[in-house]
Amino acid sequence: MKNKIAALIILLLAGTGVVSAQKFCFVDTDYILGQSPAYQSAQTELNNLSIQWQKEVEAKYAEIDLMYKNFQQEQILMTEELRVKREAEIVQKEKDAKDFQKSKFGVDGELFKKRQELIKPIQDQVYAAVKQMAETGGYAIVFDKASDMTMLYTNPKYDKSDAVLDILGWKKTANEK
Repeated sequence: MKNKIAALIILLLAGTGVVSAQKFCFVDTDYILGQSPAYQSAQTELNNLSIQWQKEVEAKYAEIDLMYKNFQQEQILMTEELRVKREAEIVQKEKDAKDFQKSKFGVDGELFKKRQELIKPIQDQVYAAVKQMAETGGYAIVFDKASDMTMLYTNPKYDKSDAVLDILGWKKTANEK
């Protein structure tokens, strides 16, 4: 939706002849964020949390699987009352495991909240630097090469990612760009 709106605006501006008077450039926010030690540290922390929680989820499901296999082997010897009780225990464990998984990885889960806590301030900082660069450079529109918007060709002379890095005071690594 966002891409369609941007494309429509560009087409409308082009149709009215205003485009020739405007300055455009693009930045690559993936590249910019990749230069931030804070972003890399946050990503590492998020990855470690994700791995830890995924192991916990897998352990819970392994326990449920073992309970179910034991139940299948022993159900012939169980009374009806005991069988119903064990089935209920297995169902409850499955529900608990799903709830745990949702609490960690769901839309409003802990991983999402932690990502917001760690990454959003860095993204806000990058946005402020892009805005400053655009205002200083007189750019009407700044595209993000890393977003969903398809850019079939980009002339490197219009890439202002390094200008944003300069504003942020981040050093670029030698292996990129």
